[in-house]
Amino acid sequence: MKLKWILSAVVVVVLGVIFIPMGYKYMFERSTGSEAVNADEYEAVATFAGGCFWCMEPPFEKLNGVSEVISGYTGGDMENPSYNDVSSGSTEHIESVQVHYDPDVISYETLLKVFWRQIDPTDDGGQFVDRGYQYTTAIFYHNEKQKEAAKRSKEELVNSGRFDKEIVTPIREAKTFYKAEDYHQDYYKENSIRYKIYRSNSGRDQYLEKVWGDDLNVDIPGNYSKAELKEKLTDMQYKVTQEDDTEPAFENAYWDNKEAGIYVDIVSGEPLFSSKDKYKSGTGWPSFTKPLVEDNIVTKPDRGLFGTRTEVRSKQADSHLGHVFEDGPEPTGLRYCMNSAALEFIPKDEMKERGYGEFLDQFEEE
Repeated sequence: MKLKWILSAVVVVVLGVIFIPMGYKYMFERSTGSEAVNADEYEAVATFAGGCFWCMEPPFEKLNGVSEVISGYTGGDMENPSYNDVSSGSTEHIESVQVHYDPDVISYETLLKVFWRQIDPTDDGGQFVDRGYQYTTAIFYHNEKQKEAAKRSKEELVNSGRFDKEIVTPIREAKTFYKAEDYHQDYYKENSIRYKIYRSNSGRDQYLEKVWGDDLNVDIPGNYSKAELKEKLTDMQYKVTQEDDTEPAFENAYWDNKEAGIYVDIVSGEPLFSSKDKYKSGTGWPSFTKPLVEDNIVTKPDRGLFGTRTEVRSKQADSHLGHVFEDGPEPTGLRYCMNSAALEFIPKDEMKERGYGEFLDQFEEE
């Protein structure tokens, strides 16, 4: 009897030695505070709030061109808030993720498309099962380009008609971002079973599948394999966009197209040129005086046997589009000589339906 009591006491002591420190760490050390992240140390940074940050890490971490995704808190003035501080609703911080990415591989515009497909942008009281201001949504811009891109992206979503209710996700200037406690980082990996249970019961996936359907996953050009592109594109489109080829003059889709609308990248759909800036150059290829969205155009020297020309490529898809020359008409004096095979024409009447409604105002006088 005495031996049994001694063994029981030993077991209690051993269990105490093991679990008391774990309990103390769980209750106290886990929420001692956060640390500020200096965004200036990274090449490019995007910050999004979409409710529980555990759910916002996975969709961005899997993207080609994203080097790191950090869970944290931003939007408030309290320094180094802890999880307990933020989750109590006593601060103005909201759970967010900071995405570090290479803009030469993946664009901010693509990150925005991924963001919208993770949230309910019509809910201003939280996200899914998580309620309270600390779980609301937001886009935090780090510069004017991000601000304008975010506004365009939100307007596209509004014009798409996908949501019956008002889209309330705000676009706000980025404030100090605080990295959350270590146990929150990569929670979906480190605590996969708990995460899956939480996620499946949160209602997030069910809502997103209902709203987005087949459009839930974003087609990201940088993530296409050569085989996928060959399947997606015609032979000429592939040769032009991927192998820098040139289509025959006067034997292409848009050289003499006079219809009102815009021209987008055949691979990524990023808007490139407008019919308002198209003119008949006599060369046999569609020609424009300027881009529709300057940031979607990349130029680089193209050195060949007969000298150096200026190549034009799309930013997101890195498609070869054509060349730009300094023999165009006013007001720019430029001739963006493009390959029809690199473009898709979106007629004015289809622009809103296809998500390009923000550009309709330039056609209002017609």
